[in-house]
Amino acid sequence: MERPAWAPRSIDITVPSVSRMYDYYLGGSHNFEVDREAARRAMEFMPGLPKTMQANRAFLRRAVRFAVGEGITQFLDIGSGIPTFGNVHEVAQTAVPGARVVYVDHDPVAVAHSQAVLEGNDDAGVVAGDLRKPRDILASSEVGRLIDLNRPVALLLVAVLHFVEDTDDPYAAVAELREALAPGSMLMLTHASYEEIPLPPERAGGAVDVYKDIRNPLIMRSRDEIARFFEGYDMVEPGLVPMPRWRPDTAPEDEDPYELSGLAGVGRTA
Repeated sequence: MERPAWAPRSIDITVPSVSRMYDYYLGGSHNFEVDREAARRAMEFMPGLPKTMQANRAFLRRAVRFAVGEGITQFLDIGSGIPTFGNVHEVAQTAVPGARVVYVDHDPVAVAHSQAVLEGNDDAGVVAGDLRKPRDILASSEVGRLIDLNRPVALLLVAVLHFVEDTDDPYAAVAELREALAPGSMLMLTHASYEEIPLPPERAGGAVDVYKDIRNPLIMRSRDEIARFFEGYDMVEPGLVPMPRWRPDTAPEDEDPYELSGLAGVGRTA
């Protein structure tokens, strides 16, 4: 397989990446054939995955606009993925010039492309980091440069927690991040769940098995398990709901069932 010019030399282009699969679902071009092959295998079981990912991105944009409307101008996006249309900094800085954004991802392609997209933008930065090591993220130079932890921050964990296994204690990582944030901060997250998926669990499980096969297990948590991530936060209305039903811009019409395949919520600290 020929290495594209944009691909960092340090990455193995024969191994699928969940970030690049996500990019493929969204119609992006920064993915390899190995990523496309894995994504197509998952779509054999859940053909509506692109609709699910689009609903995920749409929630992110609405949540960022909501945070700005509540006076928050600092954003920490962990598991940010490969830049695509409607990124956090685009939405936030359009609403409030000078809004500060830090992206965090452990995929070298995501980090490299974020750096390229942000070139010349002094109010946004990127960190090569892992949600499982929140202390390293908080201690990074870009967080230190851009985020004032004495003021409210919007913490985005969008489509990332379902890739953290229970053995890595994602609840502890989320709690550690919460403890580092000032009162009035927000947590915004989406998470995969078997609830609302328009398929029998055993068929949806075929897509889950694809992620297991590429050594990036997809953890399908229940509503109650997802709600636990909001401990220490007061839920913002309408609570933990299917992604397109969190404060939609317009009344839903002809909702695609796959858009409901994931739960979303926003919480705020007192």
